[in-house]
Parts: sequence; C-alpha cells; structure tokens
Amino acid sequence: MQIQIQKYLAEFIGTLIFVSVILVTGNPWAIGAALALVILIISSISGGHLNPAVSLVMAASGKLSMKDVLPYIIAQISGGMLALAIFKKWKI
Repeated sequence: MQIQIQKYLAEFIGTLIFVSVILVTGNPWAIGAALALVILIISSISGGHLNPAVSLVMAASGKLSMKDVLPYIIAQISGGMLALAIFKKWKI
C-alpha cells in the first residue's frame, strides 16, 4: 500500500512542479529542463508520466497496470490544478 501512495504522490508533485514552471516562465528551455529533471527524479518511483495521455498509452502497451490508470490521472490533474491555483493566487 505504501508503494502505491508513493507512486501517486510522485506523479502529483512532479506534475505540480512541471506545470508551475510552465505557468511561471513560459520559457521552452526552462520547461524542457524542468520536464527532464522531474522525470529523472521520479521515474524510478512512478515512471514519470506526468500526463494522463502518457499514462493511458503506457497502460494500453502493458507497461502500467490498469488499476493504476485512474489514480495516476487523478494525481496528475490534481497536481496541475494546484499549480494553477497557486499561480492565480500569487499572480507570479
């Protein structure tokens, strides 16, 4: 159970960081660097999908368990939405 929560939390935090960089900088170099760094850090925990479309493709290819698809997508969307809420609140 602990491992499952770690995977979902990694996707949540990774997406939060990645979307925050997108919103704050809009700079393609910073966005690419953030994506690479986040994937490097969390790929050993969750696979580093950070995107519902990637999670769906990985599940369709058999590389992600179907039972993990919905929790991954919820974690990814929640991370992105929190990044947006923080961005709007602080008007960074």
